[in-house]
Amino acid sequence: MTHRGNHGIGKSAAVLLARVARREAGTGRASKPSAASAAVKALLAADLAQVAPSGALEITDAGRAHLTRAALARVGAGIDPFTGQHLALAPGEVDSDQGRARVAVDLTESPLAWLARRKGRDGRPLIEPVQLQAGERLRADFTRAQLMPRVTANWTAAVAQDGQRGARGMALTDAVVAARQRVRRAFDQVGPEFTGLLIDVCCFLKGLEDVERERGWPRSSAKVVLQLGLDRLARHYGYGVEARGAARAPVRTWLADGAQFALGE
Repeated sequence: MTHRGNHGIGKSAAVLLARVARREAGTGRASKPSAASAAVKALLAADLAQVAPSGALEITDAGRAHLTRAALARVGAGIDPFTGQHLALAPGEVDSDQGRARVAVDLTESPLAWLARRKGRDGRPLIEPVQLQAGERLRADFTRAQLMPRVTANWTAAVAQDGQRGARGMALTDAVVAARQRVRRAFDQVGPEFTGLLIDVCCFLKGLEDVERERGWPRSSAKVVLQLGLDRLARHYGYGVEARGAARAPVRTWLADGAQFALGE
């Protein structure tokens, strides 16, 4: 009996499809499977692959979507495979009460990630890597602090709570309390002129055009203000574009009385 896993195309066909995808991505070796093989016929019949004019097997868009759904099913990301195939997912990790947890991250979700991938007229990214890192760190703490559902509430009251109980008297974990303290310290450092924008973009994932429209700002002004706010946030977290320090560290050693230190030739 033939094994019919991988949504009915068979195990050998699924392996071949993954091999073709790796080859096209430049991470696998070229191969020329027989056009008469059962695996090739299964892929062609399911429209997951096609034969190029050169005779090589090429993966189709349906084939890439199939591989994405199969990968989501393997990792158990808790995302519907047919929804996940339309997302730019990548593996990531977050802190939880049980330690580090692996999750699937949508790279298109964050406006900061979008800005980091685009370049301005000068050829430089719209935001620097340290600015992206600072913004994503704020977002992670904001999420751990359980502030995300409070979209229509006054976030200042929630951030100001350092006690062990929330607004409804529910006990908060030490991790949540610590995250709220980190968020409050970060906002204190960046100042009220940047806090609102950082919450909108980094935490609530609003686009810059939406921010400008809601606040009545001139076009492209939100990007400048965001860069300034991210710079302050990066300084607060201790991030820098380049490492700074003494050009040469002093040499320290312990010698016996009368001994001398010398470098060998």
